[in-house]
Amino acid sequence: MLGGVVDLIALVVTLVALLAALGHGGYLALLQSSAKQRPGGQPAVEFAKKRAPIAGGALAVALLALLIQTGGVPADIFAMLLGGGAGATSVAALQTTQKRFRTGEY
Repeated sequence: MLGGVVDLIALVVTLVALLAALGHGGYLALLQSSAKQRPGGQPAVEFAKKRAPIAGGALAVALLALLIQTGGVPADIFAMLLGGGAGATSVAALQTTQKRFRTGEY
């Protein structure tokens, strides 16, 4: 019974982390696409390219956490730690990216 509850919690945590990582990657892709279409948008394109490895790394860790959570309780706990870290990293990186664009740096 306890294993099923832990498994469910691990699944939710890893799915939320995966969504956060996908959201950050999608936001960077949209920024890059729109910056390419406007005159003088090259600095924004370069910025988005520099941030892409962060989004890709967080996505890879979130996917790894999702795969690990299919194991037993110890694997679920490890997956929750990985997923939580990946999700927190993605959210923080997304907020930093949004802040830099909202302040008019690009």
